[in-house]
Amino acid sequence: MNEVDMLLHRLLKRNQCPSVQYMIFNKAHVIHHFNGGFADLKNRKSITEHTTYHAFSVTKTFTATAVLQLAERSLLDIDQPVVQYFPGFPYHGAITTRHLLTHTAGIPNPIPLNWIHLPEDDAGFNRNEYFNTLFRRHNRTRFGVNEKFSYSNLGYVLLGQLIENITGIAYEQYITVNLLQPLGLTSDELGFSIINNGKHAKGYHKRLSLSNALLSFFIDKQAFMGKAEGKWKPFKDFYVNGTAYGGLIGSCIAFAVYLQELLQHKCKLLSDPYKKMLFTENQTLDGKKTGMCLSWFCGTLKGNRYFTHAGGGGGFYCELRLYTALDMGSIVMFNRTGMTDERFLDQADRFFINEI
Repeated sequence: MNEVDMLLHRLLKRNQCPSVQYMIFNKAHVIHHFNGGFADLKNRKSITEHTTYHAFSVTKTFTATAVLQLAERSLLDIDQPVVQYFPGFPYHGAITTRHLLTHTAGIPNPIPLNWIHLPEDDAGFNRNEYFNTLFRRHNRTRFGVNEKFSYSNLGYVLLGQLIENITGIAYEQYITVNLLQPLGLTSDELGFSIINNGKHAKGYHKRLSLSNALLSFFIDKQAFMGKAEGKWKPFKDFYVNGTAYGGLIGSCIAFAVYLQELLQHKCKLLSDPYKKMLFTENQTLDGKKTGMCLSWFCGTLKGNRYFTHAGGGGGFYCELRLYTALDMGSIVMFNRTGMTDERFLDQADRFFINEI
């Protein structure tokens, strides 16, 4: 057994997650793929390479790519005020699309744990009404534009609305037609719906934990969670209210297809100049580096620069990563709650990345 498999098996053996999927690849081939554990603990249903997980905030990278597609088609200029393209924009007129993409607009970021709804409520759910209420409640920016970095899910809700205002179609439809279909991905591989085909993993939260007790202050646990399964408390199926900041659901393989395409010269999703723009780190007005590009965070492992995004929330956690200079990428997915950017891939990728 190789070292990364030993690391991941230890997580399962120590009951740190019900399941884990990990993949590292170059732009043409999968270098290593691990999957282990259970999609459903109660029924002892093992995961497969086709098991789907909530991806939460890694959706923001798709939203940013969509915005740059519109810029490439001359439908917007990311350095012009958002209100120029979005008359109903709820914040002041100095905010540009770039400020939203780089989390430097100063828009508040209330805790989004309860921004979810059950599948049976989806048909009647109006996300614009829901978020308009939140915008009225959090109607003041926290600082001036590009003064500093401050992460905001609400900023990406607005980017989703911007895409809809410019294109005249629903955000989900735009992403499906312009990002997923060109990659040959079907809705049961990567999309915005939980397909009733038995592929979707059940999300879990550690039962005996302080965070489990604190969940009661944010969500209706009786409505959104089931009975304990051993040391884990399961979530029922749910949807994220704001698809543009966290709505994608998919398999490890499907996300790898997306990442591999971003490594390609003559990428199907963006031309090279706009892809370079996507991965250029932003600086504040005083020249301070923010660690954030256009939706992608940046960092280094063994001296190698990478671009990354985590997605975490109730029942699931994942990370995507690209080492663009090495033409490599990686992904890890868990069906257990993750609340912070854990940079877990630093642990797994170190077995494949050489020191420079």
